[in-house]
Amino acid sequence: MYLEYQIVCLLVIVHSSYGNFGYSTRQQHIWAQTFKRCSGKWQSPIAISSTKAVPLPLPAVEMIGYHNFLSGPITMKNTGKSLSITVNKELSKKRLPYLFGAMLNESREYEFESLHFHWGSKNNRGSEHILNGVRFPMEMHMIHRNKAYVDISHALEHEDGLVVLGFFFQLQEEDNKKLHSILSRFPDVQWNNTEVQINTSIALASLIPHNIDIFYMYKGSLTTPPCNEAVAWIIFPTPIPISFKQMNKFRILSNGEGWLVDNYRHLQDTGNRKVYVRRMDSSSASTPDMVDLDILGLRWFWQ
Repeated sequence: MYLEYQIVCLLVIVHSSYGNFGYSTRQQHIWAQTFKRCSGKWQSPIAISSTKAVPLPLPAVEMIGYHNFLSGPITMKNTGKSLSITVNKELSKKRLPYLFGAMLNESREYEFESLHFHWGSKNNRGSEHILNGVRFPMEMHMIHRNKAYVDISHALEHEDGLVVLGFFFQLQEEDNKKLHSILSRFPDVQWNNTEVQINTSIALASLIPHNIDIFYMYKGSLTTPPCNEAVAWIIFPTPIPISFKQMNKFRILSNGEGWLVDNYRHLQDTGNRKVYVRRMDSSSASTPDMVDLDILGLRWFWQ
């Protein structure tokens, strides 16, 4: 029974199927009536500006196991709100990928839980975060749980519960062959609340850009109800290529009433939050600045 409870919590809370909510302007406006946390002060997504971000020679994000094929049953699901990919960790034969580093507590590790996408009906919208005034056609979120907490439901009750990696997609003429293993199964999940087991091997590293040296970090929330402010966001500016043809395959998925498109939350007020950017210039790379940087002493908010 407990295993079943964990799976339900994972699907309900993380994969955007928590309650009855929609993405129209009116529907987003009333999220907070049902989900009180959605009116919090540190909500996501936000607009990120490279000129306003605080540059620091932060440690890299260390991604362990990202080049290994995911082990265990991999499920792709059309939740009606997004397209999600999860791994049944109870049946996994190997340890799931995990990460540490950056501004995270050095004594904590964050284990991969799932990934999902947000996209638009047009090429000029879709991503949840905006970078330097640009809204990309799609954004992928990789969710990681602080291993100090037994499951997602417990992690969501702590401000250091989750780390979410955000990746933008940029359109090009040619197909991105690395996305084929996912896109080839879309006919099986075209309709709302349908799912399929993926039998082909998938490594998380194959889905992300090669250049992950530069990234932005800030404290925020889930971008869907219940909007818990339990997320350390790491946003990578280097986009993932995707062809026009591949992008359109997302736009013919169904949400049960019509096309599953424009499933992104409106921008939230940054407020007093700091946005940090990892920037390694020649001076900081050749000095002990990075070694001497007091990560735990950094503040997420302006005083």
